[in-house]
Amino acid sequence: MAGCALGQQPLTLEDAVGRALKNYPSIRVSQEQINAAGAGIQLARTAYLPKVDAIATVDRATRNNVFGMSLPQSTLPSISGPVIGSNNFGSVWGSGIGVLVSWEPFDFGLRSANVAVADAAKVQSEAALKRAQFEVAVKAADSYLTLVAADEAIKAAQAGVDRAAALLKIITAQVSAQLRPGADQSRAEAELAAAKTQVIQAQQASDMARATLAQFAGGEPGQLTMSPGRLLQLPMTGEVAAANTATNPLAQEQAAAVEQAQAQLRVLERSYFPKFYLQGAAYARGTGAEVNGARLGGLNGLAPTTQNYGVGFTMTFPVADLPGLRAKEAAQGATIRAQKARSEQLAVELRAQWNRAVANLNGARRIAENLPVQVSAARTAVSQATARYQAGLGNFSEVAEAERLLTQAEIDESLAKLSVWRGLLAVATAAGDIQPFVAETVTK
Repeated sequence: MAGCALGQQPLTLEDAVGRALKNYPSIRVSQEQINAAGAGIQLARTAYLPKVDAIATVDRATRNNVFGMSLPQSTLPSISGPVIGSNNFGSVWGSGIGVLVSWEPFDFGLRSANVAVADAAKVQSEAALKRAQFEVAVKAADSYLTLVAADEAIKAAQAGVDRAAALLKIITAQVSAQLRPGADQSRAEAELAAAKTQVIQAQQASDMARATLAQFAGGEPGQLTMSPGRLLQLPMTGEVAAANTATNPLAQEQAAAVEQAQAQLRVLERSYFPKFYLQGAAYARGTGAEVNGARLGGLNGLAPTTQNYGVGFTMTFPVADLPGLRAKEAAQGATIRAQKARSEQLAVELRAQWNRAVANLNGARRIAENLPVQVSAARTAVSQATARYQAGLGNFSEVAEAERLLTQAEIDESLAKLSVWRGLLAVATAAGDIQPFVAETVTK
C-alpha cells in the first residue's frame, strides 16, 4: 500500500524526510528505549514503598536439636526449641504463616539519587531518539538530493546523445555522397556509443540512488516519482548565520551522557551510610512435637497454634564496604572526565564540520555562478567547430572534442544548483537542525 501511494503521489524532499521519520526502524528502536527508561524511573521510585514479605509453610520433619553455633550459610536447615536429648528419625508435622513489613524512613538521599539516575537515563534516551531522528532525516534528505542530481545528469547526458546522433546522421549522408571519408563516420559512431555509455552510467547512478531513497522513504524503488520543487533553482543567497553547535543533537546526547555519569557518582557518594529500617512482624507456628520430645501424632502441627508479633527499629552498616566504594567512586570519576573530554572533542569536531560546510557552500555558489558562462562558451565552440568542419577547414576531432566539452559543461551546470543545495544541507547538518533547509526546498 505504501509503495502504491508513493507511485501515485510525486515525492518532495519534505515528504521523503517525513516518511523516513515515521517509518525507519531505528526511530522505533529509540522510542522503545525511552519507554524502557520511563519504566526504570517507576522502578526506582518503588524503593520509597514499604517492603512486605509473607510466607506460609507446611513440613514433615524430625525434631532433634543440639546446642552450638552454626555460621551463616544456606545449606543446613535451622531448627528452634530446646535440646531434648533424642536422636531418632521420628517426624512430626510443622506449619507456619507470617508477614514482615520493613520500611526505610530515611536514607541520606540514596533513593532520590537512584531516581535521579533513572531520570538521567530517560533524558539520555530522549536525546538518543532526537539524534536518531536527526540522522535519519539527514540521510533521507541527502539521498533525495542524490537522486535528483542523478536524474538531472541523465537529462544532460541524453542531450549529448541527441547531438551525437544528429551529427552522425549528417556525416553518414556526407560519407554516402563521398564528401567525407569513412573514418569520420566511424569516429562519429564511436562518439555516439560513448555518449550512450554515459547515459547508461547516469541511469545506473540514478537506480542506486532511488534504491537508497526507498530504504528511508519506503515503497519500491521503481514506484518513486520525484517532485524536486525549488531544488532545480538556485537557493536565495545570503550570509550563513553562525551556528550554535551545542544545540546539535549529537552534542545534546553527549551532554546527557555526562549528566547520567554524574548522577551515578552521586549514588555512590550516598551509599556508605547506615541503613535504618522500621520493621513489624506477625506470625504463627504449629508443631506436632512436645517439649519433652513426645510426638502428638495425627494431624497435630498442620495448623498454626502459637502466635507472636513484634515491632522494632533496626540499623545495618556496611563497615567493610568503604574501600570498594572509594574504588568505584574513583572509577566513576574517571568515567565522568572521559565523557566531558568526549563532549569537548565533539564540540571541536562539530565546529570544524560547520566551517568546512560553509567553505564548501561558498565554493559551490561561485561554481554555480560561473558555469552558465562555461556552457555558453562550450556551445559557441561546438557551433564554430561544426562550421569549420562543414567548410572543410577543420577535422572531426575538433567537433567531437567540442561536443564532449559541451555535454560535460551541461552536466556540471545541471548539478551545480544541487551542489549548492547539498552545501546548505551540510551547513544545516553541522548546525543540528535541517528543518529550515527542508522548508526552503518547498515550492512557494
